[in-house]
Amino acid sequence: MGWTVGVDVGGTFTDFYAANDESGMVHVGKTSSTPSNPAQAILTGLTALCSQYEISVDDIDRLSHGTTVGTNALIQRSGDVVALITTKGFRDLLEIGRQTRPHMYDLQRDHPAPLVDRENRIELEERMDAQGEVVTAPSREAIEQAIDQVVATGATACAIGFLFAFRNPAHEQLVAQVMREKAPHIALSLSSEVQPEFREYERLSTTVLNAYLQPIMSNYLQTLEDGVRGQAKNATLGINQSSGGLMSPQRSRELPVRTALSGPAAGAVGAAHVARQTNRRNIITLDVGGTSADVALIQNFEVDIAFDRDVAGFPIRLPSVDVETVGAGGGSIAWFDRDGLLKMGPTSAGAAPGPACYGLGGDQPTVTDANLLLGRLSARGLLDGDMGLDVNLSRAAYQPIADELGFSIERTAHGALGVMVANMVRTIRTISVERGHDPRDFVLMPFGGAGPLHARDVAVSLGIREMVVPAAPGIVCAQGLLVSDLKEDFVVSRRFALDDAGVDILCGALEELNERADNWFRQENAPADARMLQLVVDARYIGQNFELAVPIAAAPTLGSGDVGSADELHAIFCTTHETAYGYASPDDAVEIVNVRLSASARLFKENDKVENKPSSISPEPRDHRPVFFDAGTAVKTAIYSRSDLQSSQVINGPAIIEQLDTTTPVYPGDRATVTAHHHLIISIEQGA
Repeated sequence: MGWTVGVDVGGTFTDFYAANDESGMVHVGKTSSTPSNPAQAILTGLTALCSQYEISVDDIDRLSHGTTVGTNALIQRSGDVVALITTKGFRDLLEIGRQTRPHMYDLQRDHPAPLVDRENRIELEERMDAQGEVVTAPSREAIEQAIDQVVATGATACAIGFLFAFRNPAHEQLVAQVMREKAPHIALSLSSEVQPEFREYERLSTTVLNAYLQPIMSNYLQTLEDGVRGQAKNATLGINQSSGGLMSPQRSRELPVRTALSGPAAGAVGAAHVARQTNRRNIITLDVGGTSADVALIQNFEVDIAFDRDVAGFPIRLPSVDVETVGAGGGSIAWFDRDGLLKMGPTSAGAAPGPACYGLGGDQPTVTDANLLLGRLSARGLLDGDMGLDVNLSRAAYQPIADELGFSIERTAHGALGVMVANMVRTIRTISVERGHDPRDFVLMPFGGAGPLHARDVAVSLGIREMVVPAAPGIVCAQGLLVSDLKEDFVVSRRFALDDAGVDILCGALEELNERADNWFRQENAPADARMLQLVVDARYIGQNFELAVPIAAAPTLGSGDVGSADELHAIFCTTHETAYGYASPDDAVEIVNVRLSASARLFKENDKVENKPSSISPEPRDHRPVFFDAGTAVKTAIYSRSDLQSSQVINGPAIIEQLDTTTPVYPGDRATVTAHHHLIISIEQGA
């Protein structure tokens, strides 16, 4: 029997989601993360999972992994020394950047210092023109001198980024060839391979970030591969990308920058899978952990993709799941700003010392403390009672704030949660309302350890009337890794007008990209019936400075007949522009600047064997306790265990549903229905 395992490494816990391809059986697990060596938690947790559920390690066919190693290295600046070889005159491009400020109204805050020290940036006399024609060819002597300078810096990785290399990579390839001869120990990142698109600053920044991550990711992946090979010899290892697809460890070593948003991407992919199981096409996700909340938009079961992101203050121009993050989580601390207003986060108590109720020395009032004071969390503790909580410590933490406001402890706690909910709502509006989408047309899907606790208030604030709470909310990211496809993205930069002649250029670019995609499919041994292609163009009105990603077609195979006429493409662009900005100009000319082809190969096969034992009998609560659902009085509330619930059962609020990885409140008047896959569909009272 073949097993597939998804593993998501978080700051506190490493999550596992295992599914059997034949029986449809599913198991989940958690183990403490090991930040100093994340691979150790994966191997230890995998052993524990197999032992607990009697899974033979030889039956594991695939291990899909979401990693935060790259993200943490960028945030902590813990990478090795990196060098840069660039076109003469462009040494300071990393510092010049763009005119935009990190924070519009903060004149003191600056961009982070470049990852390459100025003395480690080497200029080479070479030049291509905008059409990719050679203006100045670098001499062998100059190349060797530049490489000698790189070696002298002690760098373990080197970025190579030349002007217009996306049109003609010959000079970058020549320098790389000589460096591999003279200094084979130095990892190389070529801009023409990492991000072959126009806009030299973003291309150079992305390439430098990739070089910065290469040594640390290579070491980590080698440790992980060796461990997996020794423990589950038949398992193929896949690494999750920021775009929500898997790639091989070797490809991850070459392009580690593609893993910069690996974790949030896996959560969005897992949410899309749950959306299909519940037949909810349009979803807004709310992934709330201990420190932050991630939100994303899913339309027609597909996750939105963005091409411009910032990670740790550095611009990255690569396809990634369009996720917005706000500092609002279970550990977010309540505090008074200098204007006297109560704020929540972004500072977090973290896992140590953690919220006051953990009893580990923390004395700051947090979101978790507020939920405990309101009875929404059980005083018995988290993790099914294995992690005790002390309500008296929470009360002591909130007492000074209550005294300052002149409110009761419970009203203060309720108000603090209201502030955090407002932060989440504001973030969701950035991915919905500000992009032309009405949240009322979507279903809210909360997950993560703290997502379901606050989702109802978020939904009501946005006018949303239905929520889907996954069967294992704390394991959704790991589930997303299990159902992810193999994926590779290809792009060519071509600037041309969208007219009949432009359509011919577009078809020529598609033919070039198809050839690259076919080669990739063959390398991955992807069956024809598992393949999918998606064609996207970056287009704009002539005279605009920034472009929109416009989906054109998606199918197992794409040819010139799938592109459409110039008029049809123009209409698609205008519709996309109107959705994004609220207006369109049908009479204005349009140009295309990039042509993209995303190739994917399906790995996961949905098993129809669902453990479904429908029941019309009302579930029995395990307990009752008083719970504050608003700032008024507490309501006697039935407490249910999620493990007791069967499909088709209905729970009418007020109720609290507890499970190992989260707690879900069902407010008075609301109704929760258990689906065949054991997800909860919560209908919100219309008058709420």
